[in-house]
Amino acid sequence: MNAFNNCGLSRRELLCRSGMGFASLALADLMHGEAVADSVANPLLPKPPQFPAKAKRVIHLFMNGGPSHVDTFDPKPELQKRSGQPLDGGNLKTERPTGALMGSPFKFQRYGESGIEVSELFKETAKSIDDIAVIRSMHANVPNHEPSLMLMNTGESRLIRPSVGSWMTYGLGTENQNLPAFVSMCPGGYPIKGAQNWQSGFLPGIYQGTYVDSNNTRIEKLIENINNFRVSRDDQRQQLDLLNQLNGIHRSTRTSEPKLESRIQSFELAYRMQADAAEAFDINREPQHILDMYGKGVHARQTLIARRLVERGVRYVQLWHGAGQPWDNHDDLETRHRALAGQCDQAIGALLRDLKQRDMLKDTLVIWGGEFGRTPVVEMPKEGTNQGKMNGRDHNHHGFTVWMAGGGVKGGYVHGSTDEFGFKAVENRVHVHDLHATMLHLLGFDHKKLTYRYAGRDFRLTDVHGRVIDELIA
Repeated sequence: MNAFNNCGLSRRELLCRSGMGFASLALADLMHGEAVADSVANPLLPKPPQFPAKAKRVIHLFMNGGPSHVDTFDPKPELQKRSGQPLDGGNLKTERPTGALMGSPFKFQRYGESGIEVSELFKETAKSIDDIAVIRSMHANVPNHEPSLMLMNTGESRLIRPSVGSWMTYGLGTENQNLPAFVSMCPGGYPIKGAQNWQSGFLPGIYQGTYVDSNNTRIEKLIENINNFRVSRDDQRQQLDLLNQLNGIHRSTRTSEPKLESRIQSFELAYRMQADAAEAFDINREPQHILDMYGKGVHARQTLIARRLVERGVRYVQLWHGAGQPWDNHDDLETRHRALAGQCDQAIGALLRDLKQRDMLKDTLVIWGGEFGRTPVVEMPKEGTNQGKMNGRDHNHHGFTVWMAGGGVKGGYVHGSTDEFGFKAVENRVHVHDLHATMLHLLGFDHKKLTYRYAGRDFRLTDVHGRVIDELIA
């Protein structure tokens, strides 16, 4: 092996030079020739799905912290009736001590032809309920933020794994080479677990999500260093071409180096972004009636940006509510949930209507939810959290709600249910792995066959779990 290295030839060069290069020609044929060469040179080129897809792109509205399902999309009349009474069987064991049943302080109303009940918190979203499939029977593994965030975003609660957006861009590439394929916007900073929520894991780094702090209103702050005012585009191109030549020499003497490939590709993407990124993130280019429809504030702005991004070919956009875990309301739930929903409801409703009027909802999958739900019982006061207060709910992974719209989803449909109080999913239960399997199916992939070879075995988003929920598909 040392002699091979000392001769200055890589394995690739040896194949090219040996036997007049016939070995490399045979290898190219085995690897499907130019198509594979192009995908290696640019792994974000558009790729066909495994079968005809209903969805081409995803917008994930992530309510980090865990919104209460019994206060939003899962009404419980029996909970209201018995509010203040002790629960049969005693304390609900979640993460913290809990007490009596706590009815929702919010009114529910039927909407649309489907007559699905939705809380007053999301009355603008509810106007599109006939395009929404509400999954009231979600369940996860544990009642803790960190592992539940990882499970919802990567399919694995403990180990480093690629995120859903990374798997999607690995499978499909992207339609616009001048924009990132996967964008994650979180106003004000990072959520819990930070960039691990949009990591590429063992997939090549080019598939990792691009983080944007959507609190910023100036394009120069939203996308830092997007423009070089000292060097012209032509000079930048020459510099980058020279850098690519040097990197090519460096790469040719080495076997596969994913980090090196990702770094080279990131330089190219940064150069290309100068053409489209500033325009895509500038909502001032929208007509006034669209700006009025989405409303004011950071959530209106980032939701409108999400529509502009997917409209321009970005595959996966994730919108977080804010830094940390804003929906984690262990106390003052009525006040805080009302404020949080008020920040985003108008924009979410506008997004659904806007996509539909542009004929984009049919192939854009929109997902809403958090990492888990909350208990139907009150959380007892505990030092360090809700001291002296009994007006909030603890974490609940046993049952919660996620909804999906567009992208081939059956609208005006409720799937599954929790028990009479909303504590546990009991009918047509849907695990997070099942949600991921269904998402991939809508995007044209068999979740068992979208794999990546790593550490001696083929990995997939759903690991060894997951089933497609056919009832959710139109």
